[in-house]
Amino acid sequence: MGTPNAFLTIPRQEAGHRPVHERISDFGEVEQTLNESGRMLQASRCMDCGVPFCHWACPLGNRQSEWQDALCKGKWELAYKLLSQTNDFPEFTGRICPALCEKSCVLNHSMDAPVTVRENECSIIERAFREGYIRPRSFDRNGKKVAVIGAGPAGLSAAVQLNVRGYEVTVFEKRAAAGGLVRYGIPNFKLDKYVIDRRVSILEQEGISFRYGVEVDTAKLPEGFDAYVISTGTPVARDLPIPGRELKGVYFALELLSQQNRSLTGEDVSAEEPVSAKGRKVLVIGGGDTGSDCIGTCHRQGCLSVTQIEILPKPPEGHNPATPWPLWPQILKTSTSHEEGCERRWSLSSCRFIDDGKGRVCGVEVEEVEWLPAPDGGRPQMKPTGKKEVIDCDMVLLAMGFLRPEHPQFGANVFLAGDAKTGASLVVRALAGGREVAREVDAFLKKAEA
Repeated sequence: MGTPNAFLTIPRQEAGHRPVHERISDFGEVEQTLNESGRMLQASRCMDCGVPFCHWACPLGNRQSEWQDALCKGKWELAYKLLSQTNDFPEFTGRICPALCEKSCVLNHSMDAPVTVRENECSIIERAFREGYIRPRSFDRNGKKVAVIGAGPAGLSAAVQLNVRGYEVTVFEKRAAAGGLVRYGIPNFKLDKYVIDRRVSILEQEGISFRYGVEVDTAKLPEGFDAYVISTGTPVARDLPIPGRELKGVYFALELLSQQNRSLTGEDVSAEEPVSAKGRKVLVIGGGDTGSDCIGTCHRQGCLSVTQIEILPKPPEGHNPATPWPLWPQILKTSTSHEEGCERRWSLSSCRFIDDGKGRVCGVEVEEVEWLPAPDGGRPQMKPTGKKEVIDCDMVLLAMGFLRPEHPQFGANVFLAGDAKTGASLVVRALAGGREVAREVDAFLKKAEA
């Protein structure tokens, strides 16, 4: 490495975030960045650890050690080339990935200060766009056509890799633009949508065809293609079928997030029921990232207050001996949205939505639960305690994840990718799934041709 002992003398420094009082007044990205020299210093902390667990932990197999070394020496273009060999969309993962690599970093295990891999990645790709390292490429065509159904992360990554291999790729997307949940589910304050648009523009120049506003029936796929990639994600959110579910003011999280994102990009939402937290006391049911995104969105819309509840117990801060590495650390996560103001509560089960007498929700009855170890050592068992209370609210957002999709029996030339195959997961895993399915399609068509 460029500076073998830098981790001993240079502390971890994150770029930080815009001040709360400033950022809650708009939907601009909250994360800031370091200057060039600061970023190079952070990259120099990547030590010659022998076994790069960061590489092992990354679903994409990113070669972090190699591009960190290039970055710390100021070789930005080389860093970009190394990064782009394994990741088709570093501008996505550099903003919203939970950074499995950092959880596996030797410096995380030894001194609780991993290399700022995710932020470094984002800086590299942004430098690449600014300096013009990223230019449309042309590829020789092999005469085969592939349809990709769904323009989310998995579909886009599959399209890129198939296009590189010479296939004529057509991407069908039911929405008005590409991106899937990255566009319609993740708020602009985490990932501004120009980030997607500039990349899609390059993909179009490289020969990938996008057909928007086309909802494909997967039981009757469009004709004229040699193979198909189904990357339609996990469209069905997990519901909460308790008494009062039909009341006004109870929404799925994506109803709020999608409408807000579409309105910011100019899509017409005037015919839809307005889903706004302005002047509302909001209750978010679900303690994950989607719930956190709802909190930040509600603040920007002008809510009166936000409470977030989770049925699971509160995780410990910092370290959790129950989930040692290489398990994912189940520890308390405080997002930028939480920092903006939110009451958080755990071990609460929702019993019923309460009617205000006019058909609108005015509160949720909840019950405290206990989690007991299973006798066989399996999944802990939930035990109601009988301790009930009512949380006042006039808007409820359900952020409890998504149901695993079911598919009909497909032919041999139809392949599943991303969340459509695995169920809801991380964007980085969807990107890895897209690359994997491209290899599978290529191998299948070459074998059929032989």
